[in-house]
Amino acid sequence: MMDSNRIKIFTGNANPALAKELCAFLNLPLGAAAVKSFADGEIHLQILENVRGADVFVVQPTSKPVERHLMELLLMIDALRRASADRITAVLPYYGYARQDRKDRPRVPISAKLIAKLLETAGADRILALDLHAAQIQGFFDIPVDHLFATPVMIEYMKTIQTPSTIVVSPDAGGVERARAFAKRMNVPLAIIDKRREDVNVAEVVHIIGEVEGRDCLMVDDLIDTGGTLVKGAEALMRAGANSVTACATHAVLSPSAVEKLENSKIREVVLTNSIPLSEEARRSTKIRTLSVAPLLAKAIQSIHEETSVSTLFV
Repeated sequence: MMDSNRIKIFTGNANPALAKELCAFLNLPLGAAAVKSFADGEIHLQILENVRGADVFVVQPTSKPVERHLMELLLMIDALRRASADRITAVLPYYGYARQDRKDRPRVPISAKLIAKLLETAGADRILALDLHAAQIQGFFDIPVDHLFATPVMIEYMKTIQTPSTIVVSPDAGGVERARAFAKRMNVPLAIIDKRREDVNVAEVVHIIGEVEGRDCLMVDDLIDTGGTLVKGAEALMRAGANSVTACATHAVLSPSAVEKLENSKIREVVLTNSIPLSEEARRSTKIRTLSVAPLLAKAIQSIHEETSVSTLFV
């Protein structure tokens, strides 16, 4: 049993259910903190227990409303640092502002780098992240980063619905590495959708690389925002003669109308994790299935606290 005086886990309002599930797995109480609002909307935060000398983990995805949940995280880290916590690890089941990770056009920010600087300035000593949108974001930090993947959680379920004709499909060229890892673990072929993005959140399928006719296609992505990429990808796969299309992604960003698009699409099932809490509409969906990443994150937290390797979590 872990010593609750030496390790403490806190959370803001972004995903308390995940934090509680994670604590139950570790047999630890959730740290007491008050995260409220002043009348003008500013965040009022207070840590309600002693953290002096403790190894502290703050579980907070920076999901919508992104700015508020990010500020909760920054203020909590600052409060813990000023309360003399020995080490503060920011546990980010979802890393917001990750999609602008480079200057790909004139006069745009590198927002993923800015968020990294904010977390470090607030006082984070370490980052535990899950399925970053781009792996190079790890290099934006000057503190240790443990980058986990939800692949083991996803594949455990996917193997239960796998058929002899299953093929893994990357919905775009940028996700090929992720899809290839899935295909290798499932011992199935790989196909790629060549997609041209005309504008932000607007995607157009160009053509499919690989043989998908008569296949049960599994599209793999890191997040679903508007759902346009997966819906158009599914349409292209079915036109190419696919038998069925299943989609999976780690992060259920699910902007307005995304659930409706998925419900009306040719996708048979959408498999997501609880890195971000689902909206009421998404919970009612007949196509969406949710898998828990709490055990994966809990094992990583235990390994970090005990100074053991997290590499076993990638098996």
